[in-house]
Order: sequence, then structure tokens, then C-alpha cells
Amino acid sequence: MSNKSYYIMSCSQLKRTSSIKKKTLIWIIVIWILITLINFYYTNFFILAFIWLGMSLIFGIVALFQIVKLISERKNLTKFRVLKVIVFILLFILTFHRKIPNGIIEKTDWTILKNKRTEIVQQIKRNEIKGKGISGNGIFELPFEFPIVSNGGNDVWVYKNKENNSVTVQFWVFRNFFDSPSTLFVYSDDKGRIADLEQKLKENPKNNWKLDKNWYRIYGGF
Repeated sequence: MSNKSYYIMSCSQLKRTSSIKKKTLIWIIVIWILITLINFYYTNFFILAFIWLGMSLIFGIVALFQIVKLISERKNLTKFRVLKVIVFILLFILTFHRKIPNGIIEKTDWTILKNKRTEIVQQIKRNEIKGKGISGNGIFELPFEFPIVSNGGNDVWVYKNKENNSVTVQFWVFRNFFDSPSTLFVYSDDKGRIADLEQKLKENPKNNWKLDKNWYRIYGGF
């Protein structure tokens, strides 16, 4: 075999190996995105804490390993090594500070499903969706599982004020249990409830804000 042929084969093998590594990196990113979405919409709060800890440790260790490799290969550094360091550091940061990706998902979710949630509110007003309680208030189970408009089971909390024919509907964005605060999208055309919601905005504008007319993003109860 000539030196030229050997060189061409070596280059071809190197490109193939590099391609496999790049595909692996892409798959890691895709799997991370899928796990993040599943955690946001489906995962129980108690399990989520263990997943968050495990993923943070894994990406932290891998990122540290990649940094050590970067330093050891500094004299013969490749672009792909730098890319891996950047990717794993970002995945660690975004996993550890989960409010960042969750905030992006939440804003995207609101934009995409706003019309669907508005339609649900109108159906509740017309009594097309009903709760199990005699009073007509409380938890209402929505008659579909997808799309997910309220995390933790696609049910909503409803309060109908018969005195002024108004309604308040809570959609869970992140559903905690016991005394832990949940995150909500709240619709209300009840003046008394709106006053309470506006007060929440003043008390904690960092976590509470108005989304649209009669719509609010609320952290905790009100």
C-alpha cells in the first residue's frame, strides 16, 4: 500500500470517527431536551428532585472531565474538543439552574396554548365542562389528555361567582403538593379576584405578572 493511499484511508477513518462523536453529542442534546420537557409536563415533584440531582452530578462531572482534557490537549487542541467543553458546561448550567429552561418552556407554552385555554374558559362558562361538586366549583377534569394545558393531570380549579356571574379558572404550570407553592396561569373576570391578583403583582412582581386581559401568571396561591 502506498503512502498516499494510507493517508487517504487514515483521513477517511478520522472523519468517520469524528462524525460518530458529533452524532453522539447531538443525541445527548436531543435526549436532554426530551427529559427537560417530560420533567416540565409529567414528572412528579418528588421524583423530579432526584432526577435534577442525578443529572446535575452527571453533567458536572462530564464537564469537569472535558475541561481537564482541554487543558491536557492545549498544545494540539481541536475545535471539537472546545465544542464539547462548551456543550457540557451549558448542559450543566441549564440543568442545575432549571428555572432558565423552565422559563423558556413556560413562555412558549403560554404563547402556543393561549387560545386553547381561552376556549376552555368559555366552555366552562357555558357549562360544557363541569366539575364533580354540587356547588359547581372546585376541580374540573378536562375531557382530553393532550395537549397538556394544566400540568399534573389536565384538570383545572374553577370558582364561579353566582352573584355577578363571573368565573375564575386556574391552570397549573408547575404543580407542587402540600404547602409548597405552585405556579399558575389564572383567568378571572371577577372584580374581587382581579383585585387579589393585582395585589399579588405588587407584592412580588418578580414571580407574578399580567399575561393579557384577565390573564395572570401567579406563583403560589392568592
